[in-house]
Amino acid sequence: MSRAQSADRPGRVTIRDVARHAGVSVATVSRALAGDRTVTPATHAKVQQAVRDLDYVVNAHARGLSGRPTPMIAVIATDVRSPFVQHVAAGVQEHAAESGRFCAIFTTQGEAKQEIDAVRLVREMNAEGVLLVGGVVDSADYRDRVRGYVQTLGSRLVLCGRPSPGPDIPALVVEYDNIGGAYAATSYLLSAGHRRIALITGRHGFTTTDQRVAGYRKACADFGADVDERLIIADHTVLDRTAGYLGVQRLLREDADFSAVFTGTDTIASGALTALREAGRRVPEDVSVVGFDDLAFAQELTPPLTTVHLPHEELGRAAARMALGNVQTGSGRDHVLLGTHLVIRDSVRPYVRTAG
Repeated sequence: MSRAQSADRPGRVTIRDVARHAGVSVATVSRALAGDRTVTPATHAKVQQAVRDLDYVVNAHARGLSGRPTPMIAVIATDVRSPFVQHVAAGVQEHAAESGRFCAIFTTQGEAKQEIDAVRLVREMNAEGVLLVGGVVDSADYRDRVRGYVQTLGSRLVLCGRPSPGPDIPALVVEYDNIGGAYAATSYLLSAGHRRIALITGRHGFTTTDQRVAGYRKACADFGADVDERLIIADHTVLDRTAGYLGVQRLLREDADFSAVFTGTDTIASGALTALREAGRRVPEDVSVVGFDDLAFAQELTPPLTTVHLPHEELGRAAARMALGNVQTGSGRDHVLLGTHLVIRDSVRPYVRTAG
C-alpha cells in the first residue's frame, strides 16, 4: 500500500492505514504508539514495522487530546552547546531508548520566560518525565518557578545536576558531589605542597560555582592554607576556553603569585594551558593545573590533564529513571547524590620552592 491509497485523506498516511498494514485494530496501534505495556512485544514490533513501511508520522497533538501521555522524556537546559548538557542528555536518551521513549531537548538561553514556556509545552504534550538540567542562579524567582512546576508536574519533574531549592519545595533531585570533587582536586594540589592555588570558574551565585568554591575553601581550611581572594576568579558567564585564557592572563597581568591553577571545567583548563604556554610558563614544571569534568579531550591535552571525573551519563540515566519510576517526595528515594573522583594524569607535580 502507498501513502496515496489512504482511505481517510489522499496523500497522507493515517493510523487506520497503519492498523490495516499491521493486521491489528486502530486501538491497538494507538496503545502501541503510546507505549502501553499491555501490548505484546510481537504486536508492538508489527506496529513499528508498519510505521516504518508507511513512513507514518504520529500526530502528537491528537495524542495529547486523547489523554494518553506522550512516550517522551524532556530535557530543559540553558544551552545545548554545553559539554555537560550534551553528555547528560546522552544518558537520558540512552535510558529513554531502552524504555521505548523519545528524548526531546529544549533550551532556554538562561531566560526565565523561555523556561516557563518550555515547561508549559511539555506539560501540554503530557511528557512522562521533565528534567531541568544544569546549574542555576539560586534566587527567590527561581525557587518560585520550581514550586509552580512541582505543583503542576508532580513527580514527573526532576532537578538534574543542581541542588534542592529548599526543604519547603518537594522536588526530586539527582545531583553529583560538586563540593567533594572540588575538595579532592584542591587537596591533591595542597598535598603536593602548593599553597598559592588560583581558582578560575563561573560566576558567583551560580549553584555549580558556589559549590566548587566551597570545596576549594574547605580544603584550604583543612590544610591550614590561607585563601587569597585575589586568586579566585569567579565572574565568567560562559565556561569556555576564553574564560581560562583570560583568567590566566589576568593573573599574570596582576603579577599574582601562584604555583597551581584549579579550573571549574576541563574546557576552562584548556584555555588556561594555552595562556600559560604563551607566557612561557611550563606545565607542570612551573605551574600545575587541575580541571573538572573528565571530558574525553582532557587526556589528549598537553600535558594530559589531571581532573575530577563527573558521571555525566549516569546522572542523565538516574534522572530519567527517577522521572519514570513514580518516585514520591519524602520517600527516601527522592534525592540521589552521585560521587565524583580525581583522575590523576600528568599536569601536576610537587611544588619546588625556587632559590631566592
